[in-house]
Amino acid sequence: MAFRFGRSILRGLSSNALGASRPSSQLADMGFLSQQTRTFIQMRTNLKVVDNSGAKRVMCIQALKGKKGARLGDVIVASVKEAHVGGKVKKGDVHYAVVVRAAMPRGRCDGSEVKFDDNAVVLINKQGEPIGTRVFGPVPHELRKKKHLKILSLAEQIA
Repeated sequence: MAFRFGRSILRGLSSNALGASRPSSQLADMGFLSQQTRTFIQMRTNLKVVDNSGAKRVMCIQALKGKKGARLGDVIVASVKEAHVGGKVKKGDVHYAVVVRAAMPRGRCDGSEVKFDDNAVVLINKQGEPIGTRVFGPVPHELRKKKHLKILSLAEQIA
C-alpha cells in the first residue's frame, strides 16, 4: 500500500516538473523520446568508415566476439556498400573492421561514460593492420587495451 502511495507522489512531481498544462499524451511522447536506448552493433548495422581506404559505408555481417554484438574496439566482418572511385577497396568487398566509435555508452574505470553520435569503423586486413593511412575524427583510448595501437597512432584525436 505504501509503495503505491510513494509512486503516486513521484508521478505527481514529475508531471509538475514537466509542466502540468501539457496533455498527458504529450508527456508520454516526451518520455518515450528521452528514454531511447542505444544497442550493440549487430548484423545488418550500417556503419560509417572513417579512414582513407576508399570505402564510405559498410554493413556489419558478423560480430566476432560477443553473442549480442560488437562494442568499442571489437572486430567485425563487414561488407562494403558504398565506395569512392579509385580507392583501395571496392563495393561488395568483405573486410575485417574495428569499431572505433559507437553510439552505445561504455563505462570507464573512473566512473565516466563515453559514447559517440554515430557508429564508425576502420577497415583492417587479416593481420590486424589498417588498410588506410589516415583515421578521421576522435578515437577512444580504450583501443589501447584491445591492442589496436596502429589505429591510435594514425588517429587525429584521441578521446
